[in-house]
Amino acid sequence: MTRQGCEVAEGDDGVGYDNRYSKVREGFRVSESSPSARDRIVAGAADMISRRGLNATSIRETAKHARAPLGSTYHYFPEGKQQLVTEAVRYTGEWTARSLRKELQAGPVAGLQAFLALWRKIVVDSDFRAGCPVLAVSIEEPAAGRTSAALAAAADVFTTWEGLLADSLREHGAEPERAANLATLIVAAVEGTVAMCRAKRSTEPLDRTAEQLRTLILAAVED
Repeated sequence: MTRQGCEVAEGDDGVGYDNRYSKVREGFRVSESSPSARDRIVAGAADMISRRGLNATSIRETAKHARAPLGSTYHYFPEGKQQLVTEAVRYTGEWTARSLRKELQAGPVAGLQAFLALWRKIVVDSDFRAGCPVLAVSIEEPAAGRTSAALAAAADVFTTWEGLLADSLREHGAEPERAANLATLIVAAVEGTVAMCRAKRSTEPLDRTAEQLRTLILAAVED
């Protein structure tokens, strides 16, 4: 099995904190050096969902994970768990999109490599305990008779990622329909492969997928 760089920083409760900054370390970190309590809570929720899934993530445990008072959590998210989860999905979406926008300036292959590297780091740094919180929210059934704002947010996130990749593919010569189809394939393949990596405790599925997607991108922009 491939398990490079599996160093996990753990706080007193063993959930992976960087104690120097009092914020979640693996993957879903806030960009500011002194993040607000709200930002820490949202990042903490994203991290917990990536590990435990939606149904096993509670407001109380998220507050503890983010080292924020429970009262503050309800203050920032008066609508409760659904609001917090929705914000965590949006946070993950934008966190990922920022990386994509930056790397796609060098072309779709560079964007693909950044997308893969981002999720590879999350699964490896968490010792294969964490995946994508957007996917985690997407696969859990909402309460009967209720429209899930978090599920709608997840759909928007996937659409954004697909759009960024498709735009880059078109800009580099791929036909519009082929670019859109390939962008969807990239997002679907990477999301599914991250889940496989967790199950197999190996990055081999991600590495195999990377080579095949790179080949498809090169064919699309060169044809």
